[in-house]
Amino acid sequence: MLTVVGCLVEAHDFRLVALAAAICALSALTTVFLVSHAHRADSWMQVGWLAVAAGAGGSGIWATHFIAMLAYAPGLPGGYDIALTALSLVIAVVLVGSGLSIAVLVGGSLAAWAGGAMLGLGIAAMHYTGMAAYYVAGNKDWDLATATLSIILGTILGSAALATRLGSNGVRRQLLSALLLVLAICGHHFTAMGAVTITPDPTIVISEAAVPNSWLAVAVALASFAILLLAGAALGLDIRDRRHAKRETDRLRSLANAAVEGLMVCTGDTIVSANNSFARLVGVTQEALAGSSLSTFLPAEAARLALASHPERPVETELRRADGGMVPVEVIMQTVEHAGQPHYAVAVRDLRARRKAEHQIQFLAHHDPLTGLANRASFGKRLDQEMRAADASKRNLAVLCLDLDRFKEVNDLFGHAAGDAMLENVARIVTSELADTQMMARLGGDEFAVLMPCDGPSEAGRLAERILEALRSGETEGSGPQIATSIGIALYPDDADERTMLLNYADTALYRAKSEGRGTYRFFEARMGLEVRQRRLLEHDLRHAVARGEMHLVYQPQTDVGSGEVTGFEALLRWNHPKRGYISPAVFIPIAEESDAILQIGEWVMREACREASSWPRPLSVAVNVSAVQIHSPHLVGLVHEILLQTGLAPHRLEVEVTETALIRDPSRALLTLRQLKSLGLRIAMDDFGTGYSSLSNLRSFPFDKIKIDSSFVRDVDTNEQTAAIVRSVLGLGSGLRLPVLAEGVETAAELNFLIAENCHAAQGYLMGRPSLICEFSHYTHGAEPILLNEHKVA
Repeated sequence: MLTVVGCLVEAHDFRLVALAAAICALSALTTVFLVSHAHRADSWMQVGWLAVAAGAGGSGIWATHFIAMLAYAPGLPGGYDIALTALSLVIAVVLVGSGLSIAVLVGGSLAAWAGGAMLGLGIAAMHYTGMAAYYVAGNKDWDLATATLSIILGTILGSAALATRLGSNGVRRQLLSALLLVLAICGHHFTAMGAVTITPDPTIVISEAAVPNSWLAVAVALASFAILLLAGAALGLDIRDRRHAKRETDRLRSLANAAVEGLMVCTGDTIVSANNSFARLVGVTQEALAGSSLSTFLPAEAARLALASHPERPVETELRRADGGMVPVEVIMQTVEHAGQPHYAVAVRDLRARRKAEHQIQFLAHHDPLTGLANRASFGKRLDQEMRAADASKRNLAVLCLDLDRFKEVNDLFGHAAGDAMLENVARIVTSELADTQMMARLGGDEFAVLMPCDGPSEAGRLAERILEALRSGETEGSGPQIATSIGIALYPDDADERTMLLNYADTALYRAKSEGRGTYRFFEARMGLEVRQRRLLEHDLRHAVARGEMHLVYQPQTDVGSGEVTGFEALLRWNHPKRGYISPAVFIPIAEESDAILQIGEWVMREACREASSWPRPLSVAVNVSAVQIHSPHLVGLVHEILLQTGLAPHRLEVEVTETALIRDPSRALLTLRQLKSLGLRIAMDDFGTGYSSLSNLRSFPFDKIKIDSSFVRDVDTNEQTAAIVRSVLGLGSGLRLPVLAEGVETAAELNFLIAENCHAAQGYLMGRPSLICEFSHYTHGAEPILLNEHKVA
């Protein structure tokens, strides 16, 4: 190395050495920039840019060598062989180009080192070819060790230069690569120059064909100019590429930040960049994520292994937030190229909303959405489990079925919102009375069930009493409806040892509780089963009775007490069951009202009675009973109007009979309905006056046109003083209110004479005529003159 230093210090012009170093640095930077551009190019463009880089690098190495040779001043005449000088330039370009092509086109670390070695050999081949082209009046002696060292130094530094450049396209890596290339060129040149010793020899004559130093200076100047041009082009390309890369990066960053999912680009366990969605998800700033560890946020080792072994396959795991909280996420990984190097992109999807929806769906699959109670399916599974547990522990199991009394009326009168609120209140109140081992479920509509492990019926009875008391004392908001319920109880295994039968028996006991006054509870008894079955069969047949033609109307005449003239008829419904025969209205009408079949039946009765009455030549009136369910139906007025229009019956000939019981459930709505019916021209009669919920205020509040005394007060009115007093009072009330009074159930002449004596307006009963088909009264409905029933009148 002392030889090298001595050569550099004693035999070189430092000004030209500095120029050579500058040309070398400029050439190295140009080469590195061009190679970077070639690395990003595609197909044949890549080959083209490699050729340009080879020209820039080879000519730069050649120019550096010969400028340094011009700086070399051994003090002897000299010149350069033109052929070998040109050959050295070709060797530099070809070998540099080959090395760069291996590194770029083949790719990979091994190719980079091999290409760099080829570049180092190109430096050496160019140098020693150029030295061979140097003619001097002296003998050249070579130190083989120093020459070998120069070749090794150029090869190693050249390999390091290309390997460093391939590590990244960053500015720092590019500058480091250019520096190593400068060291490879300059280090080789001056080490190789230190390996030669020139001994003056006057006998050696410089060939006239040798290129003088001045000509070589011109060639080197041209090469340097070419390098400057290529350097400017490389700089322009690099600036353009960096601007383009910045715009592309900004565009990709904007797209990434617009994504709803969290996105990261990672290398190994290091996060290179992340979007805003991921930053918000983990609770840190986007800038702070760069350089942080991926395992900090995805601590599950199994998840990371699954991602590594199965890329592009979603993996569910948990993400750790900066505050320590865990978030369920779905992660998917895909290999990408980032900054010219292989990385992997990680997409992170927040699963909290989906998990919440899944939990909600799971909840709804087993619970009632309104009350939050278990649904029928969930109750059935729990009942099966409790039955097995009861078998194992030798205990009883009670099933309590609850049904709200008159719940449909709550919906009709107060609206469905009030009905829903009542159901929620029932669930809340009853659940508060249950122990942890007991369960309540909503089976559907207003039907509930309670499951209770117990030691006997007494425990079940006490629970039923507590539930009824809690519901009675439960407060409702404002003036809403009061909660009333009935309870049926069946025991396992005493009453049934199978789930379906156990529920049926509890339901049977519930119907018994309803039929015996409501607001109470009953245990199942064996005899109840047959009664309930018969009732349900009757209810089923009743729904189809009209369609099957099993219903028909009979008519009972109504007469003027004073004259005995028939003034009209009351239409009465009869049901001739195909198997049971005639069924009393007292039996099937309550069933029809409870099952809402009364709406269909009532419409048929109204339509049939009006149709029949419209065919009578004599304009007699027809009276039709309307139930409480019909009165509170919002469609009654429209239906009556439609029937009158279709049948052509004059409205004043239709009389609607309503009991007081139908009015008390919702007086305001009943009053509105009756006033609307009245506006159609109908007449309204109060039926069964004196029974049930009787109130004199109803006569003042509602637009009645007639009062009908119930038959229970007319019977034996001529012999029973108390009954007579009641009838006289009603007749006096009617006279005072200017309302005609009709007495029902008149069966004897004595009863009729009493009514005549007390100035009763009208009467109907067996004495005037039994209920019969209308054809039996054709002489009344089709007679030319009014027909009197004088045979029943006592003078």
